[in-house]
Amino acid sequence: MEASAGLVAGSHNRNELVLIQAQEEPKPLKDLSGQVCEICGDQVGLTVDGDLFVACNECGFPVCRPCYEYERREGSQLCPQCKTRYKRLRGSPRVEGDEDEEDVDDIEHEFDIDDDQDKNNRVAESMLHSKMSYGRGFEDPNGLSHPVSGEQQTMTSSLLKRVHPCPVLDPDHAYGNAGWNEKKDGGWKERMEEWKRQQGNLGLETDESADSEAAILDAARQPLSRKVPIASSKINPYRMVIVTRLFVLAAFLRYRILNPVHGSMGLWLTSVICEIWFAFSWILDQFPKWFPIDRETYLDRLSLRYEREGEPNMLAPVDIFVSTVDPIKEPSIVTANTILSILAMDYPVDKISCYVSDDGASMITFEAMYETAEFARRWVPFCKKFSIEPRAPEMYFSLKIDYLKDKVQPTFVKERRVMKREYEEFKVRINALVAKAHKVPPEGWIMQDGTPWPGNNTKDHPGMIQVFLGHSGGFDTEGNELPRLVYVSREKRPGFQHHKKAGAMNALIRVSAVLTNAPFMLNLDCDHYINNSKAVREAMCFLMDPQVGKKVCYVQFPQRFDGIDRHDRYANRNTVFFDINMKGLDGIQGPVYVGTGCVFRRQALYGYEPPKSSKRPKMVTCDCCPCFGSRKELPKNSNRNGNGDVENVQGLDGDKDQLMSQMNFEKKFGQSSIFVNSTLMTEGGVPLSSSPATLLKEAIHVISCGYEDKTDWGYELGWIYGSITEDILTGFKMHCRGWRSIYCMPKRAAFKGTAPINLSDRLNQVLRWALGSVEILFSHHSPIWYGVKGGKLKWLERFAYINTTVYPFTSIPLLAYCLLPAICLLTDKFIMPEISSFASLFFIGLFISIFATGILELRWSGVSIEEWWRNEQFWVIGGVSAHLFAVVQGLLKILAGIDTNFTVTSKAADDEEFGELYTFKWTTLLIPPTTILIINLVGVVAGISDAINNGYQSWGPLFGKLFFAFWVILHLYPFLKGLMGRQNRTPTIVVIWSVLLASIFSLLWVRIDPFVLKTKGPDVKQCGLNC
Repeated sequence: MEASAGLVAGSHNRNELVLIQAQEEPKPLKDLSGQVCEICGDQVGLTVDGDLFVACNECGFPVCRPCYEYERREGSQLCPQCKTRYKRLRGSPRVEGDEDEEDVDDIEHEFDIDDDQDKNNRVAESMLHSKMSYGRGFEDPNGLSHPVSGEQQTMTSSLLKRVHPCPVLDPDHAYGNAGWNEKKDGGWKERMEEWKRQQGNLGLETDESADSEAAILDAARQPLSRKVPIASSKINPYRMVIVTRLFVLAAFLRYRILNPVHGSMGLWLTSVICEIWFAFSWILDQFPKWFPIDRETYLDRLSLRYEREGEPNMLAPVDIFVSTVDPIKEPSIVTANTILSILAMDYPVDKISCYVSDDGASMITFEAMYETAEFARRWVPFCKKFSIEPRAPEMYFSLKIDYLKDKVQPTFVKERRVMKREYEEFKVRINALVAKAHKVPPEGWIMQDGTPWPGNNTKDHPGMIQVFLGHSGGFDTEGNELPRLVYVSREKRPGFQHHKKAGAMNALIRVSAVLTNAPFMLNLDCDHYINNSKAVREAMCFLMDPQVGKKVCYVQFPQRFDGIDRHDRYANRNTVFFDINMKGLDGIQGPVYVGTGCVFRRQALYGYEPPKSSKRPKMVTCDCCPCFGSRKELPKNSNRNGNGDVENVQGLDGDKDQLMSQMNFEKKFGQSSIFVNSTLMTEGGVPLSSSPATLLKEAIHVISCGYEDKTDWGYELGWIYGSITEDILTGFKMHCRGWRSIYCMPKRAAFKGTAPINLSDRLNQVLRWALGSVEILFSHHSPIWYGVKGGKLKWLERFAYINTTVYPFTSIPLLAYCLLPAICLLTDKFIMPEISSFASLFFIGLFISIFATGILELRWSGVSIEEWWRNEQFWVIGGVSAHLFAVVQGLLKILAGIDTNFTVTSKAADDEEFGELYTFKWTTLLIPPTTILIINLVGVVAGISDAINNGYQSWGPLFGKLFFAFWVILHLYPFLKGLMGRQNRTPTIVVIWSVLLASIFSLLWVRIDPFVLKTKGPDVKQCGLNC
């Protein structure tokens, strides 16, 4: 499938496959239901007698004579469907094995195609009994295979031509079958010289060259990463304070329970319940941070081990997924920058494949990708020539730094000026496309050749695939190969569940498995560009490490953001979570998956368990010493090598140790033999070669809307369905199977994205996260009970997952606790009795331990106190607004089946830096915190007025009440500031609603006063009546 072949649209269920070219009318490629060869797509043909040619008499699988002859001569000599050996037909030349075919099953040698063939692929083929074998295309004169998605053949007249299978690579080349190119990997020598300079070996005498080479090889065998424990002088005091705080908290709660306030039992009971819940929530949040660690990677060792001079590059291929839906809400220029940063990253180009999922089937996104592919031909060589960072042009050209620093080439200034002008022209073309998108023609979008756009109906359209860059036509302006860029829009039909982003990501998994099948996958949101061009290499230091990599399911990077104001008013950076909580989880079983910036192991997403640790083999006696006992029978999955030693077949771990029938595979993975075959290849790569037409047909098949029906997709495989926060569920399932994850924090941030910086958008973002947590809590996958019997999820890791699902419910006690100070001030009551000097120690100790824990956390994590305080403030703001609404919305959805939405309307902001920060968007989420603010301000005024009227003796009890009231107001201060906006003006609707609710609440309180103990009848002591 050529990069310039055109857009391929089709529906597997409707038996359609159409090619839309640039200047031609749409032409049907072929009838998928005819008697055609299932390997090459040609007509099966007739025999010399005029009968239909039948290659296999057992199952009648349609194969043409050329493919039959080739399979007998060069292939496995087996029928792809039933795995029966092809018998010699009349007119066919004899091949090796024909003399043994009478009543003999050649099972023992059925996969001995070549002595150097990969053993994992042989075992995978024998286990599957699949319908076909597919591969990576042609073989060059040097004998090196090239990775393919079918680009070798043209999509017109040559589409139906056969591409014969090529031999599988040598098993030493574990990750893929891409050839090494000296021009492409010329940086190896520079890295070697750099390593020598670091080791002090540059300039050694000739007689020391052997020692230098030995030192290099020794360095290549060293671990690619290491744990860096937190210094004991920092972590030990932190743990001591946590234990002390736990005991102080227990003593405080015991005192609170045993000393009720008889004058206001309602207030006292409410406060005690809230404090018990806060203590429970603190335990869930605190103890998963008991083992925080840092990590360090060694990129030079990675290069020394997998990028040796004169040998094929052995770094693992990576499939990169970018998902987008709406080009208006997710601007096309932002998506284009993400794609350009991917194509220009520092990684072998033949190991990169970028798949862009357009779940909105927008022609604007399609045309923007075409423009992006053309601009990449100039942008990528510019980045690699001058080592540009970051490699997203919008961010690079907007940097306010000295761009000449460390640049020594005289042509840099001129080329940079030219590139900036070309990028501005590129932006104008993209903006023109977006402007056109605001006015959809009545007849729908029309492509340049006059063909209607297949995705005009976004809810009813065929699947679409377009390869924009690849081996055929995928070259930059300097003639260097570019990474593959593929546009994918899955099929959508009415009546099918499409599962939003999770469904789109699962479709990308299957498409990439058919076309490239890299063993690792990186997923990015469309607004998260690669800020560090070596980010994927950082991940490979963990995933390709022979010591720890096999049990790592994914490597998660922290999220970093651009465009946030200096003070980070609404804690958009979320530094406390990414720099404290995630480091703590990394010391247990690994960080949670946060939805983007994560490199996955493909096998982990397929639902397989991690490989079991190898045990020391038991002694096996030989035949020559019968006195030592009888010889043990070898396991079925063991072979005996030439020396007579037992050699276990590798590459099949966990679930793959048992033979599974084709029916079980199809029930699990779906009815695509190509895709099922790819899932058995532990180290990635695709099986034997097939034609572009077959690959194309299968790629359209796996993105059809009914493909996942009656399979495990979304339940045990891929991204898990059942919650709008599918990322938490997906990572949780992997950890429950026994996998571990890694948290990688390179010095230069790996990825950067954009975050909503105004108050309303931020609250709605938090609302979605909290609603997803509520859905998980009440689902089958609730971390409270799911996976407990398996015992593969560590308890502290389970604590963290439970905390991610129950934290929205903290909003209920938090709301009550924020109202208590105002109630105490208005009623002249308090939640605590008069305390003695001894009891006051509990309160003092609790506050000291709280502050000490925070200070010591900041000390070992490096988080600033301002970031910590902003996080505390937004915890209250989000708790009394977004989290509260998420609980209500989640309970209504789960218990009553009512789906509610809180809409957002916006008002334009100024076109200046951080102008969006002052944009006000009305939403009902703003009402609760505004009401709390007004009630507490009224309570403060009322309390101070009452103290002034009652004299000096009333000021003492007032200070305790004012302390809690100001605690609430200080935490809500950023909310108040955002509510006022730049002009210190609050919209009338907010004032009216908040004052109305506060007034009703105050009047009801005066009338009902439920928390104050009532007395019946008159007070005899005051009235003096003898009743």
